[in-house]
Amino acid sequence: MQVDISTPTVDHLDALVAELSSWQQDGLPVQLHPGDLGWAWRFGAGTLAEALRVWTADDTTVAIGFVDGDSLVRMAIAPPADLDEDLAQALVGDLEDPTRAGLRGDRVVVEARFGTAFRSRLRSHGWVDGDPWTPLVRDLSDPVNGPDLRVEVVETERVGDRVAVQRGAFDRSTFTAERWVAMSQSPAYRKARCLVGYDDHDDAVAAVTVWAAGPGRPGLLEPVGVHRDHRGHGYGTAISLAAAAALHHLGSSSATVATPSSNHAAVATYASAGYRPLTDVTDFAYQR
Repeated sequence: MQVDISTPTVDHLDALVAELSSWQQDGLPVQLHPGDLGWAWRFGAGTLAEALRVWTADDTTVAIGFVDGDSLVRMAIAPPADLDEDLAQALVGDLEDPTRAGLRGDRVVVEARFGTAFRSRLRSHGWVDGDPWTPLVRDLSDPVNGPDLRVEVVETERVGDRVAVQRGAFDRSTFTAERWVAMSQSPAYRKARCLVGYDDHDDAVAAVTVWAAGPGRPGLLEPVGVHRDHRGHGYGTAISLAAAAALHHLGSSSATVATPSSNHAAVATYASAGYRPLTDVTDFAYQR
């Protein structure tokens, strides 16, 4: 099988989101999701397109990689191709070649949670385990009882609150109202919602963006945050419940999220909201 790698243009992003959505299936490892692309869209469609790598075979897309920073690529493989040895060989060869994959630095990391042949080929080429992550999933077969916290869907008048929580939850966040607008105009956001939770004093205390991949497919929480001034009150659990309820309303079969395994508080928070921890997974690291 001849496998080719390319960087898409902005015109191809809508089709790539649709393709990536079709690969999301319950029971498979949590891999790159259309919501990951939707969240990255806040920096603009051109920037996102330049960060994507698309592998095709016979004009069929078989793998998609998102270069997140200088040295990390987050991968998704089409489910029918996860056992293909030719694809695995091509992927590893491209990822080890800085001129083809566009990864810079002496140490590169790949998030490869799916693809039996691909993961095996990485190990045989000397890639080693990186830090562990804990994926969690909540089944959405039944309706979700929402939290006591008041939760509102973000429209234009609540963007300021959404931005404030994001910047209050993540120390190095650069989120702005302009970036929310860019994200909200993306094709991925057609199946997404931003939610903000408010306490009894009407202060915005927590927020989440949820991304559906279509009816009957797993949805994603990305990102989830509680403002640093309002932690310790159960708002993380509450907004995670609200996220599950929103994804159920959007037709998702399950709600998924992943967090570093070392973040025990986050794992406990999601578990308290009914998310079931799966087996820890690691990224793969390679020293050139």
